[in-house]
Amino acid sequence: MTATHFDPDTVIRLVGDAVTAPSMHNAQPWKFEFHVGSGALALYGDPDRAMPRTDPDHRSLHLGCGAALFNLRVSAASLGLPVRVRLLPDDAEPWLLATVTTDDTADAERELASLHGAIRRRHTSRYPFGEEPVPTALLDGLWAAAHLEGCRLTVPDTWHIDTVLGLVRDAEHREEIDPLARAETTAWTSHTQSDAGTRRDGIPAAAFGPKASGRAAPVRDFGWANPIPDRGWAVFEKRPQLALLSTGGDTRADWLRAGQAMERVLLQATADGLATSMTSHPLEWPELRWTARDPVAAMGHVQMVFRLGYGPAGPDTPRRPLTEVLEIRE
Repeated sequence: MTATHFDPDTVIRLVGDAVTAPSMHNAQPWKFEFHVGSGALALYGDPDRAMPRTDPDHRSLHLGCGAALFNLRVSAASLGLPVRVRLLPDDAEPWLLATVTTDDTADAERELASLHGAIRRRHTSRYPFGEEPVPTALLDGLWAAAHLEGCRLTVPDTWHIDTVLGLVRDAEHREEIDPLARAETTAWTSHTQSDAGTRRDGIPAAAFGPKASGRAAPVRDFGWANPIPDRGWAVFEKRPQLALLSTGGDTRADWLRAGQAMERVLLQATADGLATSMTSHPLEWPELRWTARDPVAAMGHVQMVFRLGYGPAGPDTPRRPLTEVLEIRE
């Protein structure tokens, strides 16, 4: 690592942290290119890993890539590297989502280094959480995490939680009767327990979590697409603790900022000892997504629904090898 450029070994380390980020159906829709001569690291969206039916505008793809970008920033901070990020730097290359360079004149994000230990501990948990409320002090910290990335985190009132949970059930029904949406989910979920050792993307059966007993679960149930024998049942929390991430606008740059805020909230929650999951499927249907917002709050556009609480951590999910997602060019 020189004073003004990344070197390949450093880039491998940064990208290794970046790709642990969450993405829709764990599709991992990113590609990185490192140009040795210029010292620039480029982040591209991968259209081959897009969801044409449920993410036609590639909003969720941008969120996942934004989350990977935030992990990269955290990794750089842990190494003491000041970096400069440019979002959507070239209109002629719409899949070029960001460039990252070292810059000694940039403000070092030293506070991000404290989140580095949470990067590989953060996992989506589709298990029941306890009824213990998340302390206000921790919620305030998560609000600040989103705010630092230019986004807003709102804890909904009881009536609004009921509305969002109703939208979750509505989205599930819509997907079940939509053959194209159903096919996408089926393609990105494991068919058997044995897939976990061979597939390097998608949702493995071990991450489905148990089926809900007694009431609908506040998490996405991937098991209906590919039923797994002996999956088990569990009673989920009576009153899920939700938080909504929103942005003022709804442009591609807003989505990338929201992805970074999403990951910052998740890493902060993990560092604080919270279990987390995300519920995005109501946001995949335009008419449901608009209803998810609180009409009396200045929410703008809802980008993600978080579920927070105390419970078991989710399992590891597979990641593609760096040889598939990183290209180093002279």
